[in-house]
Parts: sequence; C-alpha cells; structure tokens
Amino acid sequence: MIEGVMLVWFVLTGLSLAFVVIDIPKTPESTVLKWAFVILVVFTGPLGAFFYVLGCREPLKGHHEQFVSARWRQVLGSTMHCAAGDGLGIIAGAAIGAVLHLSPWSDFTLEYALGFGFGWTYFQAFAMRDMYDGSYTRSLRETFIPELVSMNLLMAGMIPTMKFLMPRIENAGDPFQPAFWFVMSMALIVGFALAYPINWWLVVNNMKHGMLTVLRAEEAGGAVHGEHGVAANAVAPGGGDSSTGAATDDHGEHGGDGGEQPGSATIFFVTLFTFAVLIAALWLAGGFF
Repeated sequence: MIEGVMLVWFVLTGLSLAFVVIDIPKTPESTVLKWAFVILVVFTGPLGAFFYVLGCREPLKGHHEQFVSARWRQVLGSTMHCAAGDGLGIIAGAAIGAVLHLSPWSDFTLEYALGFGFGWTYFQAFAMRDMYDGSYTRSLRETFIPELVSMNLLMAGMIPTMKFLMPRIENAGDPFQPAFWFVMSMALIVGFALAYPINWWLVVNNMKHGMLTVLRAEEAGGAVHGEHGVAANAVAPGGGDSSTGAATDDHGEHGGDGGEQPGSATIFFVTLFTFAVLIAALWLAGGFF
C-alpha cells in the first residue's frame, strides 16, 4: 500500500517540478524566491506547485505586483523562504545523521545547526543583502531573530513527523531508499504548516519580507501598472533600501516596508514561545527526554 502511495507521490513530484522549472523563469519574482519555489517543489511535490500557481504565478502580464499584494500571499512567500533554506539544511542533517547513526540528540543538533546555519547565513542574509544597502553584516543582524523564530516552528513540525513515520515505514531511516525522502517530504509539509502563523506575525510586524516583484526588462525605464507601481528601491525591514527592484503596494502588505516593528520585550517573549513549542515537539517525538 505505502509503496504505491510513494510511487504516485514521486511521479507527481517529478511532473510538478518539471512544470515549475519550465514556467517560473517568466515570473517577475526575485531570484532567491524562485529558487525557494523550486526547492520546495522537490520536497512538497504537487502541493508546492499548487502554491506556486495560487500564490506567485502571474495571472496576467503586468499584474504580478497586484496579485501578490494579498497578505496571505506575502506570508506564503516568507514561509517558503524559510522552508526552502532551513528545510534543505535540516534534511541534509537528517541524511548525514542517518548515515552516521547518530544519537537522537546529536542528530537533532546537526539538523538544527545545518538548517539554521544555511537558512540564515546564506538563504536569508546573503541572498537578501541588497535589501540592507548590500551590507552582509547588517543583513545578518537584521535577519537573525526572524530566521530563528521561523526555524524553531519549522523544526517543531518536522521532528515529530519524522519520529512518527520512520518506524512505521520500511527503510525510512535509510537515505539511500526512497522511503527516507518520502518521510522528509511529509515532515517538511507539516513544518511548513506550523511555520506559517509565525511568518504571518513577522510579515505583519515588518520583520520579514513576503513575495517580491522585480523589474521586468521592458519596465526598466520606469513604467508602472495602475496603482501598484514598480519601485526600483523598495524599503526593507528596518528601513533599508533595496536594489532588488521589489514592488511595493499601497497597503504596505509586502512585508519589510520600513514600518514600525514590535518592541524588544515582545520580540523576546515571542522568541521564548517558539523555543517552548520546539521543546514540546521534542517531548512529543520521544527519545529526547
């Protein structure tokens, strides 16, 4: 039974990946988010392709800014950014840990380190440094807390899912078997769902960006579309200027629009809450406490 389910899943994933890879180059989205969609589809298959069509794919030429301005789409972009970068590191850590037969705590530590390390230092801070005047150091500083709280919730969804499915699916603990990658896919989907609410909070509070729209070649001269103009210097979280050509909207729903952010006390308690959720997830997974 499960073998048939996995076969259908991998076939649908292959078809979904082919569609996104062929279609996404013409979408006026930032390069890092294009890669995020591709990575996400590798592990979430038709679900990732569905999110791409529903949340980012331009319905009519010249309407991408307006299309992605809906807040839920902005949050979708923010969560995808997290799930792609952090998720890739977590899954790599899980594969290495399985090959090395690490203990649960060592395995968790490796997954967390690789997930957060890759997601924060490269996929978030390095890839989005133009939003902070090209300063990688500033980008690291500004993205640390947003990436941390988002990572905690993603991990809180993935760990129990992995621990629940692996003993129940034959060969799921072996990275050289399809079952392992099927379990990783299911874990990332659950982690994505759990990380979505915290990314909503981050976008609403101007701590993370959402979907972006880059200048198309024919718009380089400064053309605009209706009330949603294409700005060559969108304002980033904390007030920095972006040279990515991100589009802004009239309602400030693109996240990172330079608006007011929560106070340090609020950020501290939200961060504490995400660690509490992660600890609860580890307890639920068993084998840790």
